Amino acid sequence: MDVRERIVSGRTALGIEFGSTRIKAVLIGEDGVPLASGSYEWENQYEDNIWTYSLDMVWKGLQDSYSKLAGDVWEQYGVTLETVGSIGFSAMMHGYLVFDKAGKLLVPFRTWRNTMTGQAAEELTGLFGYHIPQRWSVAHLRQAILRGEEHVKDVDFMTTLAGYVHWKLTGKKVLGVGDASGMFPIDTQTKDFHARMLEQFDGLVAGEQYPWKLKDILPKVLVAGEDAGALTQEGARLLDVSGKLKAGIVVCPPEGDAGTGMAATNSVAVRTGNVSAGTSVFAMIVLEKELSRVYPEIDLVTTPDGSLVGMVHCNNCTSDLNAWVHIFKEFMAEMGIEADMERLYGTLYRKALEGDKDCGGLVSYCYSSGEPVTGFEEGSPLFARKVDGKFTLANFMRTHLYSSLAALKIGLDILFREEKVQADEIFGHGGLFKTKGVGQSILAAAIDAPVSVMETAGEGGAWGIAALAAYRKDKEEGESLAAYLDKKIFAGKKGSRMEPDPADVAGFDAFIQLYKDGLAIERAAVEKLKG
Repeated sequence: MDVRERIVSGRTALGIEFGSTRIKAVLIGEDGVPLASGSYEWENQYEDNIWTYSLDMVWKGLQDSYSKLAGDVWEQYGVTLETVGSIGFSAMMHGYLVFDKAGKLLVPFRTWRNTMTGQAAEELTGLFGYHIPQRWSVAHLRQAILRGEEHVKDVDFMTTLAGYVHWKLTGKKVLGVGDASGMFPIDTQTKDFHARMLEQFDGLVAGEQYPWKLKDILPKVLVAGEDAGALTQEGARLLDVSGKLKAGIVVCPPEGDAGTGMAATNSVAVRTGNVSAGTSVFAMIVLEKELSRVYPEIDLVTTPDGSLVGMVHCNNCTSDLNAWVHIFKEFMAEMGIEADMERLYGTLYRKALEGDKDCGGLVSYCYSSGEPVTGFEEGSPLFARKVDGKFTLANFMRTHLYSSLAALKIGLDILFREEKVQADEIFGHGGLFKTKGVGQSILAAAIDAPVSVMETAGEGGAWGIAALAAYRKDKEEGESLAAYLDKKIFAGKKGSRMEPDPADVAGFDAFIQLYKDGLAIERAAVEKLKG
């Protein structure tokens, strides 16, 4: 009855996140406890050499996931969902979404997965003295200019996927600072786009005589807890096709999946960090100070409340690993055995822990797409082994688990070993950590640091953006995001902490040397196996 009353009176928060393979909606109570959920499976398309999602699928997936959540509320509590206390929208960061004055999409959505902006990223990094990754929105814009794309002169608004959804549901062209920091560099003093770099960009393209300045086509930057508008009547109908959801619900600043990952793991304070491991993998370490120099492997972004974060982002993580697991599923089907996928994953993952610490002379590259951290614009999944390698099931699975984190390790070694960045604890979340103790121990070995996994880690970014939505509505005067998460959302929440095993650390270091030596093999595979 208490839960029913909370839902009816709107003492809840709704978070919806657009992940790379799933759109998920989560309804939480004031204490952060999940009350209901709904999800929609989707996939990106590779069309005309571009990784993209259609906007029709964006709305179909949003409506379907919300409808399933509302259905879950009815089935569990017998309540028709008509209102919530607050809402938040989150999505994959970066990419290129541009619209004209009429709100028309000018070119298909170019996602973070595209590695086609190398020339622009290198040029802007040199101009700004600040690392600009290929997937950032400003790199896509500059590359479109360098290619002479006709649509650029008509750009009136450029945003991210989360910013787009928020705009259509609230009418506000705003963006959370964490998501914004993946579009263009942020000045952590002003919590806004970096003024000097904006001027430098405008000077760079002045000869093109576009009718816009960069600042004018970017969204307004907001930090967590600020007013980002409310659900309009049109927005309510767009979200809930049944027409039951009421307008006027406050909406928090839209955030990227990196920011919601930080919120979902309570790692927004200095000297905390998290690793999100799924289709892609990225690590976020909240820094005490600026890095000593520019590193192409390290992105500088921010927490949802504007603190500086060192980010290592890798395009590839579990896709190839999942493909191998499905080969075993197919084999079982041929043997007349019905596969329970959770049991199959668990069995194979646990088997990996029996393997040699250095994988016994086996190596793999999980590159379904390019991997900027190791200098690849395209990828080709590859498995190889030494003639005298110990080719066992345990080593095979351990190799693919190591491979899923190998590029990440290369980047984090720079932060921890070269820059001497300190992190008191790293939190893991995402699909790689679902089998208890396995992904956690592999990550601890990769980074040589303690790794914790919270009970709520499986809820992911949708839960994280729901927590940010709750903060927008329920925070006390002057209460920081870190304090709110500690006191209201994570109070009493349990987790497990795992220290790195020195033998595992040494084994991963030996594996990574073979991995680096074998990058030439991967480069040959990309060249010879195109198409």
